[in-house]
Amino acid sequence: MKNYVIIGNGTAAAGCLEGIRSVDKEASVTIISEESRHVYSRPLISYYLEGKTDLHRMLYRPYDFYEKNNCKVLYSLRAERIDPAQKKVLLSDGSQLSYDALCVATGSVPFVPDIKGLEGVGKKFTFMTLDDALAIEGEVSKDSRVLILGAGLIGLKAAEGLHKRAGSISVTDISGHVLPSILDEECAALVRSRFEQEGVSFLLGESVAMFDSNVAVMSDGRQIQFDILIMAAGVRPNAKLVRNAGGACGRGIAVDEHMRTSLPDIYAAGDCTESLDVSDNTIKVMALLPNAYMQGHSAGINMAGGESVFDKAIPMNSIGFFGLHIMTAGNRTAPAEGGEAYEEITDKGIKKLYVKDGRLVGFVLVGEVDRAGIYTDLIRSGTPLEKVDFERLKKNPDLFALDAKFREQRLGGVV
Repeated sequence: MKNYVIIGNGTAAAGCLEGIRSVDKEASVTIISEESRHVYSRPLISYYLEGKTDLHRMLYRPYDFYEKNNCKVLYSLRAERIDPAQKKVLLSDGSQLSYDALCVATGSVPFVPDIKGLEGVGKKFTFMTLDDALAIEGEVSKDSRVLILGAGLIGLKAAEGLHKRAGSISVTDISGHVLPSILDEECAALVRSRFEQEGVSFLLGESVAMFDSNVAVMSDGRQIQFDILIMAAGVRPNAKLVRNAGGACGRGIAVDEHMRTSLPDIYAAGDCTESLDVSDNTIKVMALLPNAYMQGHSAGINMAGGESVFDKAIPMNSIGFFGLHIMTAGNRTAPAEGGEAYEEITDKGIKKLYVKDGRLVGFVLVGEVDRAGIYTDLIRSGTPLEKVDFERLKKNPDLFALDAKFREQRLGGVV
């Protein structure tokens, strides 16, 4: 009987466990969880602070999930080292776990910038885990002045979650606009305006030069006083276990379409990995919850001797701030690479579709996001636009813009 080990206890780990059990019902499965908590949905931590959810509804799977899947969880333990030769994982308490097949699902770690005086800041937090959110909740009050480093997805979600709890919120970023990794300046301006309507202020195009206790000295000399500092300057794939074991890594752990690493019997899934983006045929990190689950599930099936391929990954974001919805997917640099863009600006928002080599390769939607899944499916499948009524799809993404045969094949379950 095989012995499976999963390092990590997030979305990818849950997918891996379910993938294993879809093939192998009896073998031993052990999850190593650095956190002390049942698997939960990390994107909901800002909604918890905002009062829109609670600890029970944040669960990613029911409380009996591990028991029903006959899985042992080792809480509050960290995997320190993988020994591929001996097929062992060395843990932070000095113990070892043997494995026949191993999945590394260690996710991301916060990037903490090296800023002079940061060590002297009293109340400073990252914003990645439920424990982070609970710690912030314990410190913030109606009089708190909150400074957030980073105007990306994490920083803006922290600002949204805290806007009714804190006295003031300021967000700073070296970029000149918010969400610089997914939006251009035109789209970002809509998002910034929505935050400013809720009282959030921004210091963009500036960096913090140093901290003097609870004062941030900006690069232009301005001084910002604060009570609570939230560091949301980005994340990095947590690839060190595989890298230190001699496995191939770029920014993240290199995996193939079966989620195999370069090390024998070691798989990886989720935000710690890098894989093929089918929208532009490049290898990159795509830290997205749906990808994490699908990668984990595929890894679990293959670990258990089944056959599963995950080869349709694209970068994709679906997020909302104060009721303003945003969806992005695929390659948004196509116009600079010989492609073209279709743009539509209305009182409902902004739509940008990117086409290259006769295929839809990316899009950005701010405001109106209904039926965007049709666009996403066209990107994942690489469907030639000659097979659809793209002029109709530009204006209105509905199924009738797809010919009958295509609808049946793509959406009717016919292969």
